[in-house]
Amino acid sequence: MAATQQSDLVSVIVNDHRRVERAFSELESGTGDAEYRRNLTDHVIAELVRHSVAEEQFMYPAVRKHLDGGDQLADKEIEEHGEAEQLMKQLESVDATDEQFDQLLRQLMQDVRHHVEDEEHNLLPKLQQACTADELRDLGSKVEQAEKVAPTRPHPSSPSTPPANLILAPGAAIIDKVRDALSGRHT
Repeated sequence: MAATQQSDLVSVIVNDHRRVERAFSELESGTGDAEYRRNLTDHVIAELVRHSVAEEQFMYPAVRKHLDGGDQLADKEIEEHGEAEQLMKQLESVDATDEQFDQLLRQLMQDVRHHVEDEEHNLLPKLQQACTADELRDLGSKVEQAEKVAPTRPHPSSPSTPPANLILAPGAAIIDKVRDALSGRHT
């Protein structure tokens, strides 16, 4: 990586959060027809799933290793991911014209925003203090790579911790990407 600056974990995670927030803001604006809202929601779900899988594979193990009370912190974050994944799974099967779609979407946005705020104000600063710059760059690189090959659909019953999630996620990702292509889902 001679000419490019490698991103560290904190910047990778925060940049992901900002992309999702922009999509949330667009969904809240009420612009676009039902098909547009469905496509944008599918895109957000794919982004959130990729992000969550990468955090579970690399960031939360680092939390467990480097932070006092890391097991409890990581378990809490993973539990929040699971709750969001359940909402995303429900959203997948609801038509964008159904009022339940907007209810589920509002709940997802509220839950994700709470999770993001907690990560950015508590977890990431602690991790930034506990890890070296090299460790943070290595974790950032691993998260970016994991997101490229992560599933694009929620799998609430899939394992959320290594080593099982490292082994099973790539297979789920292949199936998701085939399903996305066949259905025309925008991810």
